[in-house]
Amino acid sequence: MKDSKGHQADRRKFLIGMGVAGAAVTLAGPALATTSCKSDVRWDQEHEVVIIGSGFAGLAAAIQAKRLGAKDVVIYDKMPVLGGNSAFNGGLFAVPNSPLQKKEGVTDSPEIMTKDQLKAGRGVADKELLKHVATRAKEALQMTLDAGSEYFPYLQQLGGHSVPRTYQTTVACGAGITQPLIKECRRLGVRLVTRAKFDSLIFDDKGKVAGAKIFEGYYFGRGKEGSAINVRSQRGVLIATGGFARNVGLRSAQDPTLTEEVGSTNLPHATGEALLELFDVGAVPVHMAYIQTGPWASPDEDGFGYVSNYSIYNFAHSISVYPKTGRRFMNEIADRKTRADAELTCRDDDGKPLPPVTITSYEHAKEHPTMKKVLKYGVGWKFDTLEELAAHFNIPLAPLKKQIDEYNGYVKAGVDKQFGKPMKKAKGKYLKAPFVTVRNWPKVHYCQGGAKIDLKARVIDSTTWKPIPGLYAAGEVAGGMHGVSRLGSCSIPDCMVMGMTAAETMMKG
Repeated sequence: MKDSKGHQADRRKFLIGMGVAGAAVTLAGPALATTSCKSDVRWDQEHEVVIIGSGFAGLAAAIQAKRLGAKDVVIYDKMPVLGGNSAFNGGLFAVPNSPLQKKEGVTDSPEIMTKDQLKAGRGVADKELLKHVATRAKEALQMTLDAGSEYFPYLQQLGGHSVPRTYQTTVACGAGITQPLIKECRRLGVRLVTRAKFDSLIFDDKGKVAGAKIFEGYYFGRGKEGSAINVRSQRGVLIATGGFARNVGLRSAQDPTLTEEVGSTNLPHATGEALLELFDVGAVPVHMAYIQTGPWASPDEDGFGYVSNYSIYNFAHSISVYPKTGRRFMNEIADRKTRADAELTCRDDDGKPLPPVTITSYEHAKEHPTMKKVLKYGVGWKFDTLEELAAHFNIPLAPLKKQIDEYNGYVKAGVDKQFGKPMKKAKGKYLKAPFVTVRNWPKVHYCQGGAKIDLKARVIDSTTWKPIPGLYAAGEVAGGMHGVSRLGSCSIPDCMVMGMTAAETMMKG
């Protein structure tokens, strides 16, 4: 056997350079998973199921594998703490036909959710994968509930969703899911290893993934690789390492506008090395240029911050105005790409960014727990009068007053005549003083591109178009499911369902 580092040295350069013109295409290349005799590798450890990455996908896979009878499951994560980027996401979970929908009288189905996602995907999303995830989202939700996750007792309607279907954790972040799942993994006897960086895959003499090279004692950002060990897996390896939003070179090669000047909501370690390793061994790159920016992010704080969740909740009953005109310029709950593109047009006379201002009545803003932190940390502002608000942001007062009067008319009528925003969640929520405001500007949030997988979470080979034996992927590292734009709150069901699916496939193999 040998690991994939012995394969063509220029493979990475080709992959990093692909898509420079911004084309989002599915690329095929030669499979590179060459093999050699078993005596080439000395195994330091052996486990039944090996999982790389401790976010939603990896944790769900480990729990499902244990439920299906796996005796020895291990998760490796390169960081010093578990949960990955998942722990810092918004904790928003889209579920059709959920108990809360039944309670609130909302009509929904996996088919309706899939239709919403296909629309956002601009015709290139994977219908079968989306339908698979939507059909099992309620099952994934139940896994989190069984583990101890807690959610607010109401649903949110996020941008691009035709009905309210989104749960949110009571801590308003993904840790409300990852921490209970980590606890459940420990209860089930899953081995959890931190500071363990995945390096490469190891194949047996029949071309099947037999294990992985791991560096133990790894310290991210310190230039310390750690000590290499070869880990054998009886049932294959699941890659669940997330996206590459923080890899500026890779993302800007796909979309030249995403330079180092563009911020990201992701943690610094979202750099995509495992994804490049999948491509090294012949996985199909798909939709690599489809990289999503979050229209609810703030230019006034780093990373995901507090404004993101605040805005996601409040957009449904707020207005966003262009400071130069005092007028709305978009449907505040359109899909992410539509809103991000609209925000990017907000410029001053010199063409520099002029972030739009989102205005919410204090009466309704305070309903979400993040408002207190938004104000406390100075990334949002409270004003007692519209005059004070307009003066602070240099917004012309007369058109702003007119805009608010018009919008309140839409609230009363239940119809947005300007941009067609669904007004169900705005019912009775008029804009009136005092006001809370934030500024919004897109940040790189999610990479729709990655390695192509099938409905069983198996990684597809670029020459045979069949699964690479023993190799699985789930979550953001897998590409093609969401197309051009992913709807908010759909990453958690994607990660969890495909992690569960991978475990099921591995245990049947």
